[in-house]
Amino acid sequence: MSLQLACGVPGVGESISSVSLYDGLQWFLNLFVKAHNAIFINKAELFQIQCIPNDLTYFSKALGKLAESIYLAFIATFFSVPVAFVLSFFASRNLTRHSYLMRSFYFLIRSYMNITRSIEPLIWAILFSVWIGIGPFAGAMALMVHSVSSLVKQYSEAVEGVDEGPIEALQVTGANRISVVWYAVVPQVILPFLAFTIYRWDINVRMATVIGLVGGGGIGSILIQEQMLARWTQVGSLAFLIFLVVWGMDFLSARIREAIQ
Repeated sequence: MSLQLACGVPGVGESISSVSLYDGLQWFLNLFVKAHNAIFINKAELFQIQCIPNDLTYFSKALGKLAESIYLAFIATFFSVPVAFVLSFFASRNLTRHSYLMRSFYFLIRSYMNITRSIEPLIWAILFSVWIGIGPFAGAMALMVHSVSSLVKQYSEAVEGVDEGPIEALQVTGANRISVVWYAVVPQVILPFLAFTIYRWDINVRMATVIGLVGGGGIGSILIQEQMLARWTQVGSLAFLIFLVVWGMDFLSARIREAIQ
């Protein structure tokens, strides 16, 4: 299976002067088989598995599904940010401690956040696949529910860590609560909010490739099909594409976070 997975990586099965990386890997594994046969009585057969690389048609299909996963993660993040932005101020202890009504909102939102965040996106994807049907929309909804609760927690913690000086200064002037939040709190938390949002999109891209395994759409949907059919060369190609996207998103998000901080 390891050889077939390696065969799915582009370039591994391509021959250069009648020799390929795949042949070298098979030869290396056969060294262990020969050592085993020289020591133990029970003899093992040498690896003699032919590599048939995937053609460009298959990669074009896989790239289409991969783009679907990336778009799915973007949509989930895009729609979760404004919801989390508003709720985070109601879930911050320092902004809700002066009113019983605001304290009620605080406990309700915190309870919702803890319940939804404790359920993994895979479970949400299964639930939404049952409720609204299998497909990318179910996957986007699953990621959005989990993203809202996670962002609310991160945003609210950033709000609770702001300097109280500007808040008190505006309150002394008689500014209302909305003005205090907009002019004293938001300027202090906008950069952490951006950093948390980019990090969440990075997480959603990785999760979008996985929730397809349970009917959430994207590249995970064809990955589970190939795995069930034991087509390991195709599985290797899909895993390689997923690795490239995850690595690329991690590199890009790290650079963006450095730039805005």
